[in-house]
Amino acid sequence: MMSIKNILLVLVGSGIGGASRYVVAEFIRQKNMLKYPLGTCLINIVGCFIIGLVLGYYTKNTTENADIKLLLTTGFCGGFTTFSAFAAENLYLIKSGNQLTALFYIILSVLLGILATFLGSIIIK
Repeated sequence: MMSIKNILLVLVGSGIGGASRYVVAEFIRQKNMLKYPLGTCLINIVGCFIIGLVLGYYTKNTTENADIKLLLTTGFCGGFTTFSAFAAENLYLIKSGNQLTALFYIILSVLLGILATFLGSIIIK
């Protein structure tokens, strides 16, 4: 249910997640000698791991406080990396027997995301 409390939980969590992403990415960027976006890659992997831990915990403990789940998943992980939500949605599709839908979602999101980024950069020039 959408409520002011839930919106505030997401706002606080995403603010902390976004600030964390900035700090981690900058730290890695300053130390990284590679021409590879290591910061973003590590942030995506860590965000996926965190959302997996939270979702796994709440699968086992359904009576736990849903506010904390919202704060950590949609809020923190969403602010830290939206890739974690993408990964979690695909895991759900696969676990529920919708492998073809998951494959379509993965291919469509990645290819169209890159294409949209390319088109956006061309349009703005």
